[in-house]
Amino acid sequence: MIKITTTLLLSFLLPFAIGSFVCAQEQSPVDYMEQIDKAEQEANQKYLAYVSAAAHSGRIKKVERMRQQLLDGIINSRNNLRGIPLYKGEKELRQSSIDYLDLLYHVFNEDYVKIVNIEEIAEQSFNEMQAYLLLQEKTSEKLNDAQAKRNDASKKFAEKYNIRLLEEASAMSEKMNKAADVIKYRNGIYLLFFKCNWQWNEMNKTIQSSKVNDIEQARNAVMTYADEGLTSLGTLKGFDGDASLVNTCKQILNRYRLVADKEVPGIITFILASENFEKVKKSFDARPERERKKQDVDQYNKAVEEMNAGVNRFNAANKSLYETNKDLVNLWQKTDKDFSDGHTPYFRR
Repeated sequence: MIKITTTLLLSFLLPFAIGSFVCAQEQSPVDYMEQIDKAEQEANQKYLAYVSAAAHSGRIKKVERMRQQLLDGIINSRNNLRGIPLYKGEKELRQSSIDYLDLLYHVFNEDYVKIVNIEEIAEQSFNEMQAYLLLQEKTSEKLNDAQAKRNDASKKFAEKYNIRLLEEASAMSEKMNKAADVIKYRNGIYLLFFKCNWQWNEMNKTIQSSKVNDIEQARNAVMTYADEGLTSLGTLKGFDGDASLVNTCKQILNRYRLVADKEVPGIITFILASENFEKVKKSFDARPERERKKQDVDQYNKAVEEMNAGVNRFNAANKSLYETNKDLVNLWQKTDKDFSDGHTPYFRR
């Protein structure tokens, strides 16, 4: 089964750039807004550093270390915010930023642990995996809502003090949005791959049980999921002109479908031959040798020949199933890693 690095990604709303202002007071409201933005900077930088590590590093310990550094950065930013004196008693702007960081800390501390705990459960079925990824999306939406309230508070403050805000994207916000777009695109295609891959593994379990009806149902499900996935992939475009993930997923689903359609029936044939051999052998052994007729001997020998011939085909088919899945999983992981490395922004503090 494929492991996914647990990476909480939020699509940051673009911060406002502070433009011209009309005010003549000893303490500038513009400076106050810039103080609050600056106080948030450490948390935002460490968030993006965490995202970069999660996307580009295969080292779980490093990613976890970056998460701990993010939590420390959130605490520092929050403490810095609380140390900023209110501008003319205005509480809403500073409090909205504190509330946002409180939620960010909660998400990457308590919610993160919950998500990690259900990661293994997610791999047990397509529905569980879909729910797992949806939980990550919903968690990101909570952060976006908090960030929206933070931006609304900035708008209200700016309007009150005649500050003109320009909705311009900073380099950091562009990286944050790009990272969120990449993970959303990857997750959508991953689900199509995972559904078929999971059913493939279920089919292999039924083969080991030698239950023909179960095998037939499982292989038909593999072909159905492959067809559904290929239909969905047919409507997807490349990401920034890169269709590698889509094309690789198509290649994998087509291969799963082909093997389930053409090779698995041979396994079923062998299992049926094995069952027939056991029946013939039981009947043959139950009859005393002196009572055995030529027809009985011929029937037994034929069953033995079919069994022996089937063993080689069965072993070859089983080996093919194993190697096919291994190759396709490796292909997916390499393509996904290359895609992530190519499109997820790098960020170093």
